[in-house]
Formats: sequence, C-alpha cells, structure tokens
Amino acid sequence: MGMSCQQQGINGGTQLFGIIGNPVHHTLSPVMHNACFAALGMNCVYVPLPTSGLAAGVAGLKALGFKGVSVTIPFKEEVVGFVDVLDPVAARIGAVNTLLIGSAENPADRTVFGSNTDWVGANRALAEKMQLRGSRVLLIGAGGAGRAIGFGLLEAGAEVLLTNRTREKGMELARQLGCAFVEPEALSDVRAVAMVNATSVGMAPALEQTPVPAELLSHFSVVMDIVYAPLATRLLREARAAGCEVLDGLSMLMYQGAAQFELWTGKVAPLEVMRKVLAERFGGEGGIATQLNRSS
Repeated sequence: MGMSCQQQGINGGTQLFGIIGNPVHHTLSPVMHNACFAALGMNCVYVPLPTSGLAAGVAGLKALGFKGVSVTIPFKEEVVGFVDVLDPVAARIGAVNTLLIGSAENPADRTVFGSNTDWVGANRALAEKMQLRGSRVLLIGAGGAGRAIGFGLLEAGAEVLLTNRTREKGMELARQLGCAFVEPEALSDVRAVAMVNATSVGMAPALEQTPVPAELLSHFSVVMDIVYAPLATRLLREARAAGCEVLDGLSMLMYQGAAQFELWTGKVAPLEVMRKVLAERFGGEGGIATQLNRSS
C-alpha cells in the first residue's frame, strides 16, 4: 500500500490519517505523526478533522480511504458502536481512541478495528521508571483517562488503589476495576511505588492547584501527571522537591501516539523524533527537567 515509498509531497498515492473530535484545533497529534512520516520517508499525511456527527464521520473516513484515525473528545465512548472489531482491553475500558481501517493485505477491506492506546501510553511512560508487575500504584481520578489508565495498570499486573474527589463515581470505577477505593481524607495512610494524577487539576489557568498535599509526596517513588499544559505542574514541582522521579504529560502523549503509529503502519515509531517535536512545541529539548528548572 505504499507504506515505505519516499515522500514526495501530497499526491495520488498519499495515505490518509487524521484525528476526529470536536474541537481538534489544539491537538498536537498532526505535528507528532507528520514528523514521524517525514523521518521515515513515508508518503502519508495526518490531518485534523473537526467532526460534528460520528456516524457520518466514520462513513466518510471509510469512503475516502483513510487508513487510520485518532479519536478524541467527545467521541471516545460513542465510537465503540461504530467499530467492527473491538480490542479486548478497549472493550473493558469502554472507550476507543484509535481506529484502524482496512488491512495492508486487502486495500478494498474497510473493516474498522477499534483500539485504545491511552493505557499503553501510560504504561510505557511508567515503565521508564519502574516495574509495573507487582507494584502498587495510587491512581487519582475516575474520568475517562483514569478509567483507561486503571484498566491498563491491571493489564500489566500492577496493584491499583483508586481515589477520586467525587466519592460515588470513584467507588463505581473501583468496583469495575476490582480494586480498593481510598477516601481522599485517608491519603496520608497510603504508601505506593507510584502515584498517577489522571485529572485536570493543575492545568492552566489553575496553575496553583494540586491533587495531593506536598507533604504526602514522599510516600511515592514515582509521580506521573497526565497534564501537559503546563509541563511543570505544581504537583511535579513539589514531587521533584520531595525526591520523586517525575513523568510529565508529554510522556504519555508520546507513547500513546507511538502505539497508534505502530498499529497503523507496522513500523517501529521513531521515539526520538516524537520526543524532539513535542519538546520543541513546549519550548526546549530539556523537556520536564528544563521546565522544572525554569520554574524553580
């Protein structure tokens, strides 16, 4: 299907990829994926596709010959009803962020395969700093991100403790995960290898908010925040001061994108290319270390 042909600009042989959602103007995915295509000399392009109706959108993707798309807010749950084959972990999560359309073997095949790489991204990021299997992880947040990360951690053999500001929602997800729910006021008693903030607490413009008091951060060896605007959230600044290893939101973003790229193309994602373009987007190749030093 021309996956390895030299890129010569957009032409009749260009393979189409994109992201559907509403809004999509802010997404970093086109920068990331197009840099990968260029680095590997692939005749492919990735475009943002603002989508008002999911049924018409998926039908359009199939009719226009798109090979694969990312799915973002507000369609991650709804799109499950539009796939022909659903990945088992995505089925448990109840959300899909990646569609693969057709197959390399049969260009006329328009079967839609639905997957979720959010959990893969979180697991790969954490695996840089720790062994997941058998390790205890405190997960903060019972929204879509927390749900994906929670099921992913269990898939990797980790022990999950869940806490959430809204007790009822947190207890319901804990029941579905089969893990313990920790009341927010009882967090001082928790000890774990890692803590993951899967909420938007600390995102701009609320820069001084944090999901956990600074004095509790020494209870964890690794702290990961899925927020990437800013990179150096208050949580990560305070975690670094407490001696923790820290992972910013770009780590998960990069690895979930890498998993998408590999699913779509069958090629190993050029991680250093992805890391470089994301770092440049956030003002310097030092990533989180640079951002933390600037803000300290």
